[in-house]
Amino acid sequence: MIIDAKDMILGRLGSYAAKQALLGNRIEIVNCEESVVSGKKQAVLQQYIRRIDRKAPGKGPYLYRRPDMFVRRTIRGMLPFKRSKGRDVFKNIKCHIGTPESLRNEKPFKIEGAGMERLQSVDYVRVKEICKAIGGR
Repeated sequence: MIIDAKDMILGRLGSYAAKQALLGNRIEIVNCEESVVSGKKQAVLQQYIRRIDRKAPGKGPYLYRRPDMFVRRTIRGMLPFKRSKGRDVFKNIKCHIGTPESLRNEKPFKIEGAGMERLQSVDYVRVKEICKAIGGR
């Protein structure tokens, strides 16, 4: 199953992908950098920056700075990762920046009810902006 993450709310995208993976489907998520997190831009960015600053370098919490890994880590939090079932399912989830050549000819799936139109306000931040704020390229 190929999911297009463009203009999708990250939490809703992640919960849907986690549920489909638990059902046994292989999940490919494209355009990860274009998914959104709801909230005021400065508040969301400060939350992630504060999370990075409070850590001890060798102890965590670890935040990925690449958008594809950032989205994949979010999905991991919605799986029972500490059990073998969750770890095995997590291997079936792949995230991509943009659309890779091997998936260009296939039609991506849009999740109903997970788009930005569901947001009550116009306040949101794209994942690529979050990653850039915490030290990504």
